[in-house]
Amino acid sequence: MVRPSVRPADLNLDLLNAALADLPLGGIRYYPQAGSTNDLAIAWAGEDATDMSLVLADEQTSGRGRNGRKWYSPASAALAFSLILRPDKEETRSVGLFTALAALAVVEAIQTIPGNLKPRIKWPNDILIENKKVCGILVETAWIGEKIDSLVIGVGVNVSREAVPSEEFLNFPATSLEEISHSKIKRIQLLHTILKSIPGWRNQLGRQSFQAAWEGSLAFYGEKVNIISENEPPRSGIVAGLDQDGGLQLKDINGRSFSVHFGEVHLERAGL
Repeated sequence: MVRPSVRPADLNLDLLNAALADLPLGGIRYYPQAGSTNDLAIAWAGEDATDMSLVLADEQTSGRGRNGRKWYSPASAALAFSLILRPDKEETRSVGLFTALAALAVVEAIQTIPGNLKPRIKWPNDILIENKKVCGILVETAWIGEKIDSLVIGVGVNVSREAVPSEEFLNFPATSLEEISHSKIKRIQLLHTILKSIPGWRNQLGRQSFQAAWEGSLAFYGEKVNIISENEPPRSGIVAGLDQDGGLQLKDINGRSFSVHFGEVHLERAGL
């Protein structure tokens, strides 16, 4: 059994409690090393975790992304955390938008870093800077019967160069915040900024302002992309925006519109 600890390098439970004291968190569990923060958060959510409870690891050895892809977060090199949410009845109507909620919070946080960085959301769950992946997001849902009990939002941000895997392990070009901003990043400060943004975007779920912000941050808008699905032949199209339910709108070579939705595709820029 993995147990919370309070003593790694630049992170520990005392520092986290002090730095995040102004945020409406339900609780904090910190680990110097963990397999998957999402797994730990899911287990905690099945017990007594309240809304906005946080699980954080300095090093993550068995993290995962979409479609079972591995996401390794080396010690002191990345920001790896999972946030537990208990959605109310109204929020469950927008459950498909929680990945975008986290993405918008990360985008907003990155924009506060010196260097005039321009993060973009690679639909549906990655953050790019200069067309290189710097962050991945994985949202998992726990149900009780037909009712959503909890959502776990897992976020992994490449902070330093050490967090970027070797090229043979990448399915998309990647970078880190420190490489691209040419500055040192304080992980606790970045975490605070992301978490501070979450409630604001959460209050806008399903509104036009949320949709507009998401669409305004969309990567490859107006560009040709390849759509790759596990069970269908590849398709190509021009990114044209988003549907009301968060599906990606595209236009084919004949100008006809079509949409793809969460869980169906992997998106790659044409030619990469």
